[in-house]
Amino acid sequence: MLKSMMVAKAKEDLEQELEDKEEEKLRYLSEKAPPLQTSSMSFAELQELCRELHAKIDEVDEERYDIEAKVQHNTREIKDLNIKVLDLRGKFKRPNLRRVRVSADAILRSLLGSKHKVSLDLRANLKSVKKEDTEKEKSVEVSDWRKNVEAMSGMEGRKKMFDAAKGPTQ
Repeated sequence: MLKSMMVAKAKEDLEQELEDKEEEKLRYLSEKAPPLQTSSMSFAELQELCRELHAKIDEVDEERYDIEAKVQHNTREIKDLNIKVLDLRGKFKRPNLRRVRVSADAILRSLLGSKHKVSLDLRANLKSVKKEDTEKEKSVEVSDWRKNVEAMSGMEGRKKMFDAAKGPTQ
């Protein structure tokens, strides 16, 4: 019963809407195109009136054509955008994410599997570096720099540098 009442109400609303549209159309036409008084006009005046009406018809046709072209362009653009939206929707689905608190051990256990024992002793995996090796590298050449400058000065020093550079390539 409720459904039939809703259908009846919708039908009444639709009929009322159609009547309102018809009244609006008549009111608009009466404003834009008042009735013509042609009984007292001469033949020349009627011809002039026909020319004016044809000019108005041409203007209205041009406007209608422009509006139709805009509407077609907009509908084409809307279709293209809808296609793009559907393509994007199909490719990328975002799941609803929930905040989950998981410890690092649990994350590693889930990544490595339950068979492997997980330990967070990250220092055990690092290489050990001996201090003696680094100290030897630092103390390789700790001689007096002035002797080196005096030995390399002049043409003899330049020749030594040239020979040293040339030597390893041979």
